[in-house]
Amino acid sequence: MTRKQITFLFLNVGHFFDHLFMLIFATVVALALAREWQMSYAELILYATPGFIAFGVCAIPAGWIADKWNRPGMMVIFFVGIGLGSISTALAQSPLQIGVGLFFIGLFAAIYHPVGIAMVVHGRQKTGIPLAINGIFGNMGVACAALFTGLLIDLSGWRLAFALPGAVCMLIGATYAAFVYVNRGAGAEETRSSEVAQQAAVNTLKLDKPTLIRVFAIILFSTAIGGLIFQSTTFALPKIFAERIRELAGTATLVGWYAFIVFAVAAFAQLVVGYLVDHCSIRTVFAFVAGLQAVFFALMPGLTGPAALVVAIAFMLLVFGQIPINDVLVGRIARSEWRSRVYAVRYIVTFSVMASALPLIAWLHTTWGFAALFVVMTVAASCIFVAVLMLPRTSAVTAQASRTAAL
Repeated sequence: MTRKQITFLFLNVGHFFDHLFMLIFATVVALALAREWQMSYAELILYATPGFIAFGVCAIPAGWIADKWNRPGMMVIFFVGIGLGSISTALAQSPLQIGVGLFFIGLFAAIYHPVGIAMVVHGRQKTGIPLAINGIFGNMGVACAALFTGLLIDLSGWRLAFALPGAVCMLIGATYAAFVYVNRGAGAEETRSSEVAQQAAVNTLKLDKPTLIRVFAIILFSTAIGGLIFQSTTFALPKIFAERIRELAGTATLVGWYAFIVFAVAAFAQLVVGYLVDHCSIRTVFAFVAGLQAVFFALMPGLTGPAALVVAIAFMLLVFGQIPINDVLVGRIARSEWRSRVYAVRYIVTFSVMASALPLIAWLHTTWGFAALFVVMTVAASCIFVAVLMLPRTSAVTAQASRTAAL
């Protein structure tokens, strides 16, 4: 393997761990901690809030430090820091201590998206497939969190569910640090070559200021609404299955497996979308994905049984498939020297909106049921579809950028 391929592998593993660690506590609370500490789920879940806030808010300083200092160095800090945070959480003896541990997990987890994604697209002219592969690893972290945590709880208790992944992540961090140190000289020329190639790609996508502002506004808007859709569907899907496919999933274990299978299958939609955005107009692909989301969300109210399962698979394929599109847009129009900060802004918008999705789900489900949630999702996906139509067409960008490559 080349140095670039090994780096890409480390970045993919990092994305997997980033999402895995952020969801360990949810399973620990549900399956073990509430019973062991004699506290309610609602009481304990509050201690995860600072970690999720840090996960979003700290993305901007992490991106700024990476741009000003060193991206590989920040990734070493990510691996080691999130591992230490997880191990410290395993040692907690009180809710306050576990809250502190979760805060540090969120703090170091915030490093990945602005730094890791910037490294994935660095030096590449075609970024769709690399971002899709990287996204699959992140979504597999989402899918595997409940399974791995449940297994480790059954093996040795909830503390092992934090300690073992933490130790593995620190080991990977040490390995990555050694790799970066050994290749620090060998990678210098490769880095310069990548900069030249990347600068060429940036020059081909130079836009005038009004167009650039419009594209960034659409990115931030679709990011915010897309974050609401992603969090709502991924968080609510197990409960949706428990209510709507009871004849197929009559136990909690079966519900968990159905959710895992849907998430795992849907993750690979990013490969298809990644290929399409590398070979077709992003505007067309984005509009197609958003439009189909609206269609399938509109079909979901009232469905039960196998029909509900099929439609759920369809809309999750589209929800996961949309993930790399905005990252590709940012990678093509943002200059390398401030790309991490742009990604940081994008992800702080995503995670801030995602935090508001949980009370929305609770309110809609309590008041009207999940049918109302799907109506809201239909409207949200339709709004993204309309916004995407405002992106400049390929021919317009080509003419504006002096016959250069377009979106």
